[in-house]
Amino acid sequence: MRQLLLYNPCISVAIIAWLLAQILKLLLSTWATRRVDFSRLVDSGGMPSSHTAFVAGLTSMVGYYEGWHSTLFAVVFCISLIIVYDATNLRRSAGYHAQVLNEVVPQLLTGKIIKEEFTFRRLRELLGHNPIEVFVGVILGIAVAIVFVSLFVS
Repeated sequence: MRQLLLYNPCISVAIIAWLLAQILKLLLSTWATRRVDFSRLVDSGGMPSSHTAFVAGLTSMVGYYEGWHSTLFAVVFCISLIIVYDATNLRRSAGYHAQVLNEVVPQLLTGKIIKEEFTFRRLRELLGHNPIEVFVGVILGIAVAIVFVSLFVS
């Protein structure tokens, strides 16, 4: 197992951070709703941000191995910022749109404004993250990188 993890530590840390974020998402969702919903293991949105944990872990490891002043770290860092921006802004806005549509469409169907053949399918509303969820994802990704380095790297 150690050999597999060390084959590419940057990818290993990113995947471990993502997996831990998804497991935490399941646990927090179960605690909040008092029911287990295993779809939370693969869903986007919610606390913590697995996208952010993934890129923060990757970016931390690239900085560690390639150097904090390297061009590769700069590239990975900038791409990570774009992903974090997407998680907090673009995808969150898409969630708000889905929320509005989920309220409007049933009302339109009830008022017979839309043809009766129309099949309503609820849209996913939890697509993005609030800033706290993203922040926790960053902390989780960095923490996984620190623990990984202390356990596996001499």
